[in-house]
Amino acid sequence: MIYRTKAINAAAILMILTLVVLILVYGKPFFVPIAFAGLLAMLLLPVSKWLCTKGINNAVAILLSLLLFVGFLVLVVLFVSWQVSDIAENASQLEQQMMEKYQQLRGWLSTEYGISQEKQAQMLKEQQESSAGKASSVLTGIISGFGGFLTDFLLVLVYVFLFTFFRGRIKGFIVRLVPHSEKEKAVACMHKTQETAQQYLKGLLLMIIFLWVMYGIGFTIVGVKNAFFFAILCGLLEIIPFVGNLTGTALTLLMSLVQGGDMTLVTGILITYGLVQFIQSYLLEPLVVGSGVDINPMATIVGLVAGELLWGIPGMVMAIPLMGMMKVIFDHIPVMQPYAYLLGQDKKESGGLKKWGKIFKRS
Repeated sequence: MIYRTKAINAAAILMILTLVVLILVYGKPFFVPIAFAGLLAMLLLPVSKWLCTKGINNAVAILLSLLLFVGFLVLVVLFVSWQVSDIAENASQLEQQMMEKYQQLRGWLSTEYGISQEKQAQMLKEQQESSAGKASSVLTGIISGFGGFLTDFLLVLVYVFLFTFFRGRIKGFIVRLVPHSEKEKAVACMHKTQETAQQYLKGLLLMIIFLWVMYGIGFTIVGVKNAFFFAILCGLLEIIPFVGNLTGTALTLLMSLVQGGDMTLVTGILITYGLVQFIQSYLLEPLVVGSGVDINPMATIVGLVAGELLWGIPGMVMAIPLMGMMKVIFDHIPVMQPYAYLLGQDKKESGGLKKWGKIFKRS
């Protein structure tokens, strides 16, 4: 009878999870801005609280924290635009170098695979003709996508203000959902969830800044053109774990080769990447990000794939903090604790900095 009850509970949980997945997929336009706003509100909450301690009105403090965040984004966008304009000034030289690489590729294909250059030209012409009709639709999609992004961004800012301003009422609503005997546990769960998200997001922000500095210094030393642009690119892509840093480094390698880089430059970029990843994994990540999100690598990869399938790139960006919050919630619900165990990891598995601490103590 006990096993039958457990089987029924497990089946009910799976059905609920399936229903949740369906709701998240079909409700993506509604849930993605809300999820982003919730995480951003947790990130900016300490700033608005600090402003309130200085005697500033709560609503004004929230607006100021939002303005600080928007100002930071504007500075990043302006710097990236400046670097892109610098690349555009050398567009003619870049185009010439790309043509040289293209001619080398054509010669290699002709030599290695017996595809004549006339056949290659014909294939390229057919490809251009088939894609010519798609250019206008692609341009229209980009324009509409940019308009949708601005709308969602403004909506996220509005949500952040509302979530932060009415955070007390939201907490009161959640407390009223649970029995009176469970109220203290519910409040502790909310505080722990909020603390976990804040620790991860603040650590990630600091990590990105550190990566900008390290990649900028490394790329400048090895001689990468527009080093700070690629440093910012690699740092920003860090918001997508595992995939982001590899993508940024691959783009840096590709552009460096197109710009006339040799194997010495390629080796320098790879060495820079290796050193930065070593420092990040064993020093900065445990020190800056900490162990607030104790998600094991298996759950991380599965979560990233699931996030991409559900919500695309935004899902990959939010997968880790949302999974960390889910683990905290699952830890406080007895029937969900096996799922928290599946997501989590032992403390001894997560401490890169602890390893260094033991080494220093021995010495």
